[in-house]
Amino acid sequence: MEESMEESLNERKSTCSLGHEGEDKACAFLKENSYRIIERNFRTRYGEIDIITQKDDVLVFVEVKALPSGNAETLSHELDLRKQRKIIKTANFFLLKHREYNNSKIRFDVIVIDMPNLPSVYHIQDAFSEFL
Repeated sequence: MEESMEESLNERKSTCSLGHEGEDKACAFLKENSYRIIERNFRTRYGEIDIITQKDDVLVFVEVKALPSGNAETLSHELDLRKQRKIIKTANFFLLKHREYNNSKIRFDVIVIDMPNLPSVYHIQDAFSEFL
């Protein structure tokens, strides 16, 4: 029993560090493409947004998915309608808290990291809409 708990803990640490590495890669990619990082790991009781960034007059809420052994089906499962709604609700909370962005256009993007058959950083702009 101790071994399985230890394995589970190590697996969680591995997944967590993979996620942080993916977010670091995504931030570097966004900065290289003239985005300004506003906040990382914005958390509320509704959920979390990995990266909040801005380019020109567009405020972008970014979900990062590190999927080194994934595929399109894995991605759609990871980013199902329930997850999208949580991100949107969290984004709305951010906007209530940060009224200086009220006049910005809003977009929800996904950045996929290290998925086979894609570039190492694959940016999907306007991946979903707040009008679900």
